[in-house]
Amino acid sequence: MRFEIGRAVLACATVLTSAQVSAQDATPSAGTTDVRSATPTAAPTRIGLQDAITLALQREPRMDLAQTEIARAEALVREARAASYPTLNGNAIYTRLDGDRKLGTRVIAGENQLSANLLLSVPLIAPQRWVQTGHAKDNVEIVRRSGDDVRRQVALAVASAYLAVVAQHRAREVAQRAVDNAHAHYDFAHTRFTGGVGNRLDDVRASQEVATSEAQREAALSGLARAQEALGVLLGAEAAVDAQDDVVLPDAPTLDQGLSRAATERSDVVASARRVKAAERVVDDSWTDYMPLLVGLFQPFYQTPASLTQPTTGWQAQLMLSVPLYDGGLRYGQKAEREANVAASRTQQEAIVRQAKSEVRVAFAVLERSDAGLVANTQAAQLAAQALEMATLSYKAGATSNLEVIDAERRARDAETAVVVAEDTARRARLDLLAASGRWP
Repeated sequence: MRFEIGRAVLACATVLTSAQVSAQDATPSAGTTDVRSATPTAAPTRIGLQDAITLALQREPRMDLAQTEIARAEALVREARAASYPTLNGNAIYTRLDGDRKLGTRVIAGENQLSANLLLSVPLIAPQRWVQTGHAKDNVEIVRRSGDDVRRQVALAVASAYLAVVAQHRAREVAQRAVDNAHAHYDFAHTRFTGGVGNRLDDVRASQEVATSEAQREAALSGLARAQEALGVLLGAEAAVDAQDDVVLPDAPTLDQGLSRAATERSDVVASARRVKAAERVVDDSWTDYMPLLVGLFQPFYQTPASLTQPTTGWQAQLMLSVPLYDGGLRYGQKAEREANVAASRTQQEAIVRQAKSEVRVAFAVLERSDAGLVANTQAAQLAAQALEMATLSYKAGATSNLEVIDAERRARDAETAVVVAEDTARRARLDLLAASGRWP
């Protein structure tokens, strides 16, 4: 009989509480703001990962600088090539004397003289100039490879920021579920209390858990806003940018595959290999320092007035041979410097390859551990959800107090948060492995 009366009281209290809540929602109190009537904040623009990377590569200042460096290197190629091409220069000279120079009655140098000529210079044998063009082309290739590495770094930064947004979305979902569970618990505890069956302590505890869960939800929303703004900055946007969907990364390579690709295909490794090859080519071309330089000169001229030795018009041609016989040891010093550059380039390449392989091993180990941790955290979250369900049923049946429910709610929230962290760690480890092995982007 008492149980039936209690159920009737609970039912009446539930109807009364629902009516009170509906009345409060329908008529906001004076001096308060109706959130539903407020203007909502504009939702951030959503974008996919590949589109985000493409957009970042178009707007990232580092990519603009890389393109500028490539243009500069190509300009240096044209400068180096010009030294092996013919050159044509025009000259004009006006001379004013204090008077005519005469030999007897004949003028040999006029008071006003005008002379002009064209000088055509053609390098016929110029090995030093020829190899400089090749060296400049090697530098263009090095700059291009360095630009590819900048592209890899930009893509990796965008992907990392994108994953942060995805993780914050998952954290927000977890926080929202915690708020929903806390509200459901509070509604039941408050209904029991208002119906005279429960107690004030359970009601206060449930209300406290609602406030705590809502505070954590707001913190998750703040983290999401920060992540969206960070992604927007990388994309060169004037507002926050949101992730459009979850990220599906390519399959991770095996350890042997990752190590092999990292040593041969990663952009920074390829760039360092090009530097070594270019430095070796400069050393191999040192023989040109001992080669002669043969230049052909052709000069038509005009002279007025003509003189005893200079007719009015004419031309002359010359072959000028320059043979380096002794330079005080300059060429030997230059070759030693070039060999030192080769040694330094090789050392840097070895360090880059060693670092790349280390990053592959670390990323592979972290990926294995993070995948195992994700499985364990997922199981823990499932068990925590079951524990929460059982604690809730026990509390509703009157077998336990709401302390067990609150503890189960917190454990479930912590377990789901741990799953979010594990998912983000696993995705980042896979991304790091792909980037370290030269498969990203």
